[in-house]
Amino acid sequence: MKTLVLGSTSPFRQSILEKLNLPFACANPNIDESALVNEMPQALVERLAVEKAKAVASQFPNALIIGSDQVAVCDGDILGKPHNFDNGVKQLTKFSNKSVTFYTGLCVYDSSSDTTKSLVEPFIVHFNKLSPSAIASYLTAEQPYNCAGSFKSEGLGICLFKKLEGDDPNTLIGLPLIKLVTLLKQHGLDVLEEQRYQ
Repeated sequence: MKTLVLGSTSPFRQSILEKLNLPFACANPNIDESALVNEMPQALVERLAVEKAKAVASQFPNALIIGSDQVAVCDGDILGKPHNFDNGVKQLTKFSNKSVTFYTGLCVYDSSSDTTKSLVEPFIVHFNKLSPSAIASYLTAEQPYNCAGSFKSEGLGICLFKKLEGDDPNTLIGLPLIKLVTLLKQHGLDVLEEQRYQ
């Protein structure tokens, strides 16, 4: 089996990938995540997922490298990580009583054959009407400043929602696991078959 590598230092993505019960390494892709001029959100996250995977390929010449990137889109605006309380307030205030689409780009790159498989997985979050005090309480309690959209759905963020709509709840946390299993299989790695060697 080729080395499996997660091109991310996100603890959230690491914990999701651990569900597959396969050994993997982590590497920091350290790329510029700025959008190109007039770049659509789906194109942005797919491009960045591929760039993240390829950015660590020199360290892993015989590996399947996973790259992933995510943005939130609300009223046509692309929103990434808030990084601080004030930006978190702006994002959640904007989301109040609205539906927000999260696009997650996913790539599996085979560094030995220079082969790339990638896709974009959407996930829609329907937000409750959020009061300023609820927003402040939430941000203070969970401090989700490194999460696209200013919340952690696996934690208290669940209190912000009316409904979640998508194929895989892992997508919202940053790694669409159902689709990842499919991409790994396309590269010749069958997750269930590999369990017998673990």
